[in-house]
Amino acid sequence: MLRKIIPIGIAAVALVVILSNKEPPSVDKKAEKIANKIAKRHAAANSSSPYALDVQRSSWPPLTEGETSANAVGATATTNYYVVLDGSGSMQSKQCGGGTSRVDAAVEAMKSFFATVPADANVGLAAFDRRAISERVALGVGNRDALNDALGNIRAGSDTPLRTAIQIGYDKLTAQARKQLGYGEYHLVIVTDGQPDPRSEDPTPVVQDILSESPIVLHTVGFCIDADHVLNQPSRMFYASATSPEELQKSLHAVLAEAPSFDATKFQESH
Repeated sequence: MLRKIIPIGIAAVALVVILSNKEPPSVDKKAEKIANKIAKRHAAANSSSPYALDVQRSSWPPLTEGETSANAVGATATTNYYVVLDGSGSMQSKQCGGGTSRVDAAVEAMKSFFATVPADANVGLAAFDRRAISERVALGVGNRDALNDALGNIRAGSDTPLRTAIQIGYDKLTAQARKQLGYGEYHLVIVTDGQPDPRSEDPTPVVQDILSESPIVLHTVGFCIDADHVLNQPSRMFYASATSPEELQKSLHAVLAEAPSFDATKFQESH
């Protein structure tokens, strides 16, 4: 199955075990055994990023019986952007908002971003705010007015359930990929101003799944927070820090520049 390969660098992990020459051989062997075990764990952890680099892999999206590349005649290569907006309580702060609240600044930046996304691209929106967490607009084209209306109804005031929000985005993009039989591009865009609750909403597990099991590209804009964020993993995903409405808007527009263009000619020639 043809895929758009997203080049992502993979960090190598080196493990050095230093043992004293005075330790008996039995200790050396025990230490070596432990070192090998740790090395394997590191290797397993870092194997979470090679999906997009392995041209032989075609396990995403998971297809049911009968849904195979043989059905690719009617498949489309549409680009998809699924956006997750943080409407937590801290987004009511005016710090970094340029005279307005962070959530209002984020809403205006989002509207500008949606207006710039190509009209033939699918766009969807999920958010968490006082109305809890939910999908606000399903992936689709011709839904820009609905997106803007949904943004206007965001009311900041909640915790920061990043894991749940990202899982929603992953599920929605996977469902869309099944419709497209995996063709096209898939982007998950997250705008947040805080860290999740590490006890229940640490997004690391779902992020690992996305990176290891799919070609979805992750983009995160940290608004009014520094680069020390769980979603800032250099060489594995895109991350930008924004400290003003202008920087926030530029960071969102950069998502389109980061997204690789799809060559429709090659897609047509391969089928």
